[in-house]
Amino acid sequence: MSDSMDLKAKLGLDVFKPVSNPHIRIRPGMEKDPRLKRAVMVCPAGLYSENERGEIVLDIDGCLECGTCRLACGVEVLDWNYPEGGTGVQFRFG
Repeated sequence: MSDSMDLKAKLGLDVFKPVSNPHIRIRPGMEKDPRLKRAVMVCPAGLYSENERGEIVLDIDGCLECGTCRLACGVEVLDWNYPEGGTGVQFRFG
């Protein structure tokens, strides 16, 4: 592998095994909490976005399980756990 691979290329080598239950959830009623906008800015996988109603939505596919969103938003807003064993991300490079 070339050392000149960019981050997106390296992440593309990872394997994501699907989970039956998402390991991260926005707590009910917290979709418009301003702290969630931090996750939109800091999530390295870009899993958080704001919809047309001003609510933050989460697409769990591709989660790197880094915990950045949990640190940025807090446990009052997110229900965050590691995925079940054998599921989630498998890093293949770096």
